[in-house]
Amino acid sequence: MSQPKVLVLRAPGTNCDLETAHAFERFGGVAERHHINRLRENPKLLDEFQILCLPGGFSYGDDVSAGRILGNQIRVRLGDEFRKFRDAGKLILGICNGFQILLKSGILLEDDVPAGGGPATAQATLALNESGKYEDRWVNLRTTGNKCVFFSGVENLYLPVAHAEGKFVPRDAAVLESLEKNGQAFLKYRPLDDASQAKASSSTHTVPYPDNPNGATNDIAGICDSTGRVCGLMPHPERHLDAVQHPRWTRMKELPKEGEGAVVFRNAIRYFS
Repeated sequence: MSQPKVLVLRAPGTNCDLETAHAFERFGGVAERHHINRLRENPKLLDEFQILCLPGGFSYGDDVSAGRILGNQIRVRLGDEFRKFRDAGKLILGICNGFQILLKSGILLEDDVPAGGGPATAQATLALNESGKYEDRWVNLRTTGNKCVFFSGVENLYLPVAHAEGKFVPRDAAVLESLEKNGQAFLKYRPLDDASQAKASSSTHTVPYPDNPNGATNDIAGICDSTGRVCGLMPHPERHLDAVQHPRWTRMKELPKEGEGAVVFRNAIRYFS
């Protein structure tokens, strides 16, 4: 088919839309940036695209909580259109603030409605970092399984994170078990070095801080939906497209051809080829 079209959705406070659009275009996509208000005015705009990406930043200043306001806008005004887009076999990616938005809109993990009635409840959220501060650092990551389209063929990555609310917290043990069993908790933090690995061995649940920068349950850095086509992650792959973006690139004996985040965008474009 022709080059896949990518809609990079922005809102007041979004600040990674240009880099994210560039990442998709670099690997063969045609990216357009649109403000949420334009999409609310014309929801059928979604029909023109094969990939939808919610990039990082601080949508609406994260004034209520990270991603909450834009997530509610999507839930109330565009929920049906987003689900139609998802169910048509298209791809949705949420990076950092975009991950927060996908969870809080109910698009990534559908809210559970009790069998006997009552209010729906979210299956998971992203809470404040356990460190109590904004974390801006590079992390080691590993993948589990091959469910997620964006991470096909990937085993390990080294990417930066930059967030204050990145601690993945499932609603209960049943949700966590389901995500793990179904391969949806596909991206996890891993120790940066052998010393961290030894320290981590004393815990049955988490890689220690700062290797797990936020205290995420089961070291979860990203999840996908049951189809593998809707993905949210806290690290920023768009910030490691070039090898020289690696913080220690000058010490490398041989410089790689590209950064480790490139595969995420290449896989998305390749999916439609």
